[in-house]
Amino acid sequence: MITNSHEVNPLQFDSENQSLVNRKQYSGQSNLSRSPSSANRDDQSPSRRPTTTKNTISKPVMNSEGSEDSLEYYIKFPLPNFRNENDDLVFVYNDSNVPVVLLLGWAGCQDRYLMKYSKIYEDRGLITIRYTAPVESMFWKRSAMIPIGEKIVKLIYDMNFDKHPMIVHVFSNGGAYLYQHISVAMKETNRPINIKGMIFDSAPGDRRIMSLYRAMCTIYGGKIRNPIIRSIIAWAISITLSVMWITEETYLAFKSLFKKVEGAPQTKPYSDLKTEYTNFPQLFLYTKADPIIPYTDIEHFADFRQKERGVDVTKICFEDAEHVKIFIKYPQQYVQYLCSFLNSCLNSYKNISNKFA
Repeated sequence: MITNSHEVNPLQFDSENQSLVNRKQYSGQSNLSRSPSSANRDDQSPSRRPTTTKNTISKPVMNSEGSEDSLEYYIKFPLPNFRNENDDLVFVYNDSNVPVVLLLGWAGCQDRYLMKYSKIYEDRGLITIRYTAPVESMFWKRSAMIPIGEKIVKLIYDMNFDKHPMIVHVFSNGGAYLYQHISVAMKETNRPINIKGMIFDSAPGDRRIMSLYRAMCTIYGGKIRNPIIRSIIAWAISITLSVMWITEETYLAFKSLFKKVEGAPQTKPYSDLKTEYTNFPQLFLYTKADPIIPYTDIEHFADFRQKERGVDVTKICFEDAEHVKIFIKYPQQYVQYLCSFLNSCLNSYKNISNKFA
């Protein structure tokens, strides 16, 4: 059973499309270093790029301390002059300004799973960028999320995607809290990114030790088959992280009394994301059966964004799907709600494109 607190008009879609995949390592440095395939892309529209070449993966850039300082992402472009004649809704009205969808995966997400979601958009002629932050950055080295957010913003500028209408699709707290760092990086620049809407899948949720424990069981579940050992290790990790975070937050709070603390990780990501300055439409897809993030957290977040920040919010609540597995259990409904939301968000883009066509 699905409950919907915001009226939508879902339609059924079915299409096939071939497109180019670019898998890159991006250093995200201030001089906007480029991979070989993008070095000569000036004044060239993404939709007109060659569709027969594939980027090779360069070695990660190493910083002075010997740690990895690169951003590995996946980007896919539609064929030139793509037209999807099978859909009732059309999202591409201008080949030189194709909408871009940024997908941010959950903690421990493998790209082959995130790829299934990006295909929804690729089949409709949209450009997609896929990225999942490393697990150690999400939990053990949270300060590393700050430069990751900055690199993603620089990547968007480097590809001139800031001029395209953009949709952000995040999964679980891993994707939601990464977006929060992207949002902070966007605010610090003088070049706005044309985000038209945002989709939350099974997110966001407040931090709780029980939720953290279940997340650890999910992340490391496939590596440890013995359920007792898996449970013990998950609890050990959860307690260690909780103590480490409390200690870190206490230290930063004390330090901030004497001087401004820069480069510190966000200590209250749920609250910070809830009061974020942006006001583009947001779609929430969540389930009451989620064992990791309580659906009440998501509804509280969505209601706050709507009432206190004036955001146009759509809530779609499923009864029995698992965490980040709504698409697996309800594929048709999931795609319908996504496409209906996209159509609503891109209406202004359609009107502008038609005006100058």
